[in-house]
This record gives sequence, C-alpha cells and structure tokens, in this order.
Amino acid sequence: MRQGRNRCVILRGPERARRAAEAGGGAGRGKGTAALEGAMRSNFLSRAVGSRLRRALHLYWRFARGLTIGVRGVVLDGSGRVFLVKHSYVEGWHFPGGGVEPGETLRDALERELFEEGNIRLVEAPALHGIFYNPAGSRRDHIAVFVVKSFRQETPPVPGREIVEHGFFAPRALPQDTTLGTRRRLAEVLDGVAVSERW
Repeated sequence: MRQGRNRCVILRGPERARRAAEAGGGAGRGKGTAALEGAMRSNFLSRAVGSRLRRALHLYWRFARGLTIGVRGVVLDGSGRVFLVKHSYVEGWHFPGGGVEPGETLRDALERELFEEGNIRLVEAPALHGIFYNPAGSRRDHIAVFVVKSFRQETPPVPGREIVEHGFFAPRALPQDTTLGTRRRLAEVLDGVAVSERW
C-alpha cells in the first residue's frame, strides 16, 4: 500500500513487485527485478510445456487406443433367402460389407458396400442388429451389422477381382464354407438366439 497526502493506492501483482524492487535500490533492485522476470519466464515455460504435452498425449492415445469399424448387411429377400458373397482374398462366404471410410456414416458405408459387392440399393432404412467386437480382425476392430429387407437389385452383380461368387441362399441350405460369424448372426436374426458381443 502506498499512502499519499490525500489518497491511498493498493498495488498488486507485478506492479507491486516492480515498485518493491525500485524501492530497494542498488543491489536490491537487481534482485527484485530478476525474481520477477524469473517468475514470468517460469509461467511461460509451464504453459508452453503443458500445451506440447497435451498434444503429444493426444497423438499417443489416437494410435494406441484408436478403433476400426466395418459394416455388414444381412440382406433378406421376399422368400427369406440371404445374400452372401465370396471374396477373392479371404476364405468362406460372408455378408456383403467392408470398412467405414473417413467422412462416412455407418449407413453411408453400408449403402456403398452393398452396391459395390451386390448391386443392391436400399429402398428403406436398414435396422441395426448390433455392433460386434471382432478380435480376428484386430484387437481394435468392430463390426456393425444391419438387417436389410427393403431393397432392389435390378441385375445381379458381375463377378470381378474382389467378389468371385455371390447368391441368395436359404438359411437352412447355406454353402458349406459359410463362416461361423455369418452363421451366428443369421441365427440371432432369424431364430432369436441371444445376441453375442463378439463376432
């Protein structure tokens, strides 16, 4: 506090430290100013280091704990048959589907994959059956499964480099090498078997 003849002024923070250093004179002034500058530098460095540390931790967790997700469609026609595909790069028969690309919603990815693999277009919104942990893919992989009952397929897809075979099959007459995960999801959808959390 500084008192004058007709007023009283309260000094705070850096101003108080600066005035105290000036009042000390000589060596005292140097020590006071150095202390103030040291405190200011320390505060600045703390903010800078904290900001960099937060960015580094964000980057670490992005790669260490990131998730991948794909979509599959249980496409059922009016006769109750299910559409399956066989890929050139993996064994067995599967539901059509694939990975969700950056910027896509789950439905966007489902629509794209159904068209690419089965020439199938959605007519009404599909129903989400469940989201499943897929450790066979990786420890970070999940699959969202949708049930599709309202769709159109004007012409069957032409087999290519990715899809080598395809077709609609009666649930009781699936190809012998239909994958276990595919069979499990069909049992859940059609037979009311309890839904698992794992693919």
